[in-house]
Amino acid sequence: MISQQAFEALITKFAAAGTAGDGAAFAACFTPDGVYHDYIYGPHQGRASIAEMLTGLFHRDATDYHWQMFDPITDGHIGYSWSLSNFTSTIPQFQGRRVTIDGMSRFVLKDGLIEEYRESVNGGIAMRQLGVEPERMAKVFDRWSNRLLAEPHTKAYLQGLGRASN
Repeated sequence: MISQQAFEALITKFAAAGTAGDGAAFAACFTPDGVYHDYIYGPHQGRASIAEMLTGLFHRDATDYHWQMFDPITDGHIGYSWSLSNFTSTIPQFQGRRVTIDGMSRFVLKDGLIEEYRESVNGGIAMRQLGVEPERMAKVFDRWSNRLLAEPHTKAYLQGLGRASN
C-alpha cells in the first residue's frame, strides 16, 4: 500500500524521468515485471523493455519533450492522474511540428512502485496537430480499436453484457 504523498512523489519522478529521457530512472518507477501500456507503442513489460521504449521510441520520435501530472489520487493500490505533455516531432514526415496532448493515467501499484500503467489519450488530437492524412488516421484508429477489443478485460466486459467483440 502506498500513501497519497508517496504516490505523488512517485509520479513526479516518473514524469520527470520521462521528460528527461532517463530510461533507467523511468523504469525504476516500475516493479521488475511491471507493464507500461502505451497507446502508440503498445505494451512493454519489464524494466529493460520500459527503459528502451522511453529512450528508443519516445525520445527517438520527439524532442523538447515535457510531461506533467496533475491532480493525482490513490487509494493505496490504484492511482490516477491527469496529464499534459508537449513535444516536437522528429519523425521525418512531421519534422518540427509541435504537439500538445492531455491524458488520463491509471497506475496499479505494488510495493510502492508501478506494477501496471495504462493511459487514455485522444491520439486524434496529436495526429491532427502533426498533419496526419485522414486515411492514415483511419488505419491507426482501426489498429487501436482492434487492440482494445482484443484485451482480456474488454472481452470479459463485453461477455458480461452478452455481446461479443468484433
